[in-house]
Amino acid sequence: MENDEMKKTQEMKTDLNLLLECLKYQMDNPSSQKEALVTIYSVCQQNSDASIYFREIGGLMFVKNLAKSSIHSMVKEAALFTLGAIAECNVYCQQTLCTSEFFEDIIWFLSKYESNINLKRMSVYVMLVLVSNNRTGQTLVRETGCISILLQFFRTALSLSEMDLSNETINQSYQLWSSVCSALCACVNNPQNDVNQKICSSVFQHANKWLQSCIKPEIIRPICSFICLTIANNTHVQEYFISIGGLAVLSEVLIKLEQDSHGNLPSAKLAVVVTKTLDACIADNPAVGVVLSKYHIVSKLLTLLLHESLDSGEKFSIILTLGHCTESCEENQLHLFQNNGLPLMIQVLTESQNEELNKAATFVLHNCKKITEKLSLNLEESSEMNEAQHLKELKEKREGRKLVDDSFPRSLNIQKSKCPRMDSTDRVVNAERNYLQKECQPQSSMLNTAAKSEAPAGPEPQNLSGNDKTNLASAHCKASEPARALSSTAVPLAASTSRSPCVYQGVTGDKSEQARKNPAPAVRSRKHQLSVTDPLMLCSDIISKEVSNFQGSDNYPKTLNFRCSGCIEVGKALNSRNFSRLLHSCPFQCDRHKVILEAEDRYKSDLRKSLICNKKIVLTPYKKKRLSNESCTYEERSKFQDNFQKK
Repeated sequence: MENDEMKKTQEMKTDLNLLLECLKYQMDNPSSQKEALVTIYSVCQQNSDASIYFREIGGLMFVKNLAKSSIHSMVKEAALFTLGAIAECNVYCQQTLCTSEFFEDIIWFLSKYESNINLKRMSVYVMLVLVSNNRTGQTLVRETGCISILLQFFRTALSLSEMDLSNETINQSYQLWSSVCSALCACVNNPQNDVNQKICSSVFQHANKWLQSCIKPEIIRPICSFICLTIANNTHVQEYFISIGGLAVLSEVLIKLEQDSHGNLPSAKLAVVVTKTLDACIADNPAVGVVLSKYHIVSKLLTLLLHESLDSGEKFSIILTLGHCTESCEENQLHLFQNNGLPLMIQVLTESQNEELNKAATFVLHNCKKITEKLSLNLEESSEMNEAQHLKELKEKREGRKLVDDSFPRSLNIQKSKCPRMDSTDRVVNAERNYLQKECQPQSSMLNTAAKSEAPAGPEPQNLSGNDKTNLASAHCKASEPARALSSTAVPLAASTSRSPCVYQGVTGDKSEQARKNPAPAVRSRKHQLSVTDPLMLCSDIISKEVSNFQGSDNYPKTLNFRCSGCIEVGKALNSRNFSRLLHSCPFQCDRHKVILEAEDRYKSDLRKSLICNKKIVLTPYKKKRLSNESCTYEERSKFQDNFQKK
């Protein structure tokens, strides 16, 4: 194995020695010299050690001198191309060629009138290799004036009015201009060179003209790369580019490309290139993102993000740009929210396995956390104002109805109520109560249906005397009020309709006492009943938990308790009679008083059933009374009810 490697190395050295001798002894034969140079390039490409050996035997310096001394253009072009390829393969060869003398030779090649386009292009290529990843080369290209020559070529190598690349002459000019753009990019980037960036910013005006006049990929890609690298991590250059309208020009180009991207993959990918350039403009200066809000760039980026043909890297660039747009600009944050950007970011987090993509999406959500909280607060304040106004209108309507009812003449024949023997005062109160319940009832059919299904049913008024029917009907009307009030509140159904005795005991603890002393604010808007997929709630939940357990999160927004008359009037002189009546007349019972009312109504209902069915009634642990099997007079029932109330 070692013998084979040694044999190949020896053959490589022999070939390079012979090729170098050929170059020296074929000075009058340019075709042979060109062929020998191309072969040298091929050998160095196949073996990394070949470039080092060719430099050691003096071949690199000989080719350099040949490029300058030969009178044949084809030899000059081949020599420069070979030097660039060898320097690109080996850093030691790059350092050997990186001298002020050689840069001056390149200037001579570029400035000489007789030099054709191919020779200039090969000169630019060598310069590109010498400054790539080489700060020394970046310094020499500036000190020798080469960068000024490149900027001049950027302005003049290609005409704005001639872009027919099918024409051979125009195509050669375009190839030279494209090589100049690449060389300028290498002069300012990797490593970043602030001084060269400032120098290259002098052609931004010309670059803007190109972007405005030609939207072809052959122009957009080189210019965007040049702008992106020239302004990267340089606030001063960024501000200058924005001051001359560069950000506005890029925004207009992006809008055009996004409109053409529907069903057009090349336009979509080109739009991503422009997006990267926009991001470079605002990455270190997010305050200027407000300029992009005038063009609604956020909505365009969200639409572009939905393009199915984009890969994860391109989507990452779009989301990162969204993050920088929304970092310090509330206008862009609002545009993101209005265009369903939050659900889209959440979808990226839940579906993507790309860590960088998830970080970018989290960055966007973090930026929008404050605006979502602000919008939620405004929504709550608006809901409270609307609720207060609504309750005020209901109160006015109720007072107006009372005035109308009080103005009725006594002789007027009022239609009988469904509850027999109910006096006029009870009818007015119940009519008023039903009206309020109808006005306060929410639009959700689900809550209405649940309230109806949970309403406690009264006893069947069969085989009863008139007084019995009156009392049972009144009890049924009161017993159904908690269920009707349930439909006008946001209290969960399971908590408000539970019939288990332990629920009644649970609400009498310390928590209920604290709730009675510090009742919750009277907020009763349906807008608080946000679903778990509401982007406002999900965004806040994701950021608070660092998105780590977003998929398994089950933190639902808690429903607020409401203020009721029982909580408000707790400090007044109340007894078992007026307190029960007070709670029955309130359409907004809290959970605690709602359960109390339901338990009391059920107990009364069962008590009356027992009276009818002639069962034993235990009033106290020490008193028992057995009812007659025949009948119970009205006076006895009244006395019994009075005793019950006193207990």
